[in-house]
Amino acid sequence: MKRTKPRTHPPITRERALDAAMELADSGGIEAVTMRRLAQELGVEAMSLYYHVANKDAVLDGMVDIVFGEIALPSTMSPDWRTSMRERAVSMRDVMLSHPWATGIMESRTSPGPATLAHHNAVIGCLRNCGFSIPMAAHAFSLMDAYIFGFVLSEVNLPFDASTTPTEMEQMVEGMLANVPAEDYPHLIEMTAEHILTPDYSFAAEFTYGLDLILDGLAARLHA
Repeated sequence: MKRTKPRTHPPITRERALDAAMELADSGGIEAVTMRRLAQELGVEAMSLYYHVANKDAVLDGMVDIVFGEIALPSTMSPDWRTSMRERAVSMRDVMLSHPWATGIMESRTSPGPATLAHHNAVIGCLRNCGFSIPMAAHAFSLMDAYIFGFVLSEVNLPFDASTTPTEMEQMVEGMLANVPAEDYPHLIEMTAEHILTPDYSFAAEFTYGLDLILDGLAARLHA
């Protein structure tokens, strides 16, 4: 009788553990990431993980650093801060949408990794190189990130997404407003009918519109 060889797994490394944690979070949310579940995914005992990651906080720190590492870095030597900040914001939104769980923890970590530090340093360096004072750079950074994080948080919680068809959108909105008296909420009904339910409506397009308003305001303040 032929003996079956025992199933083997690749050796555990910190990188492999973090990659598995990212997959768990991407598919099941951040609550799916536990040391026990991570060990199961890697095919090892939970205690074996502690040779590579100290604890769950270390796992979360590493995951956040991976996310920051996926965001396009602005050049600290770029003479065009506006284009650099716009590209960085668009990239950041795209990355956060691909990892929806990250929005809630990206700014909560107290042990930032090299990619996180590089990201923040690059944003500040780009702004400073283009004439922003230290306080103005801090204001700009805070304003842009508050907008990006807030927009993505709204976007991932909407009852529709980019794949929703106009017909599906119309059915959804009609269901939501079925018992809403038009005479009591005329402005809401007007915007819904004349904007949201139009064929070319896209909530995602609101992101770049709002971003450009912020950049316009920063440019005006910089040149004042």
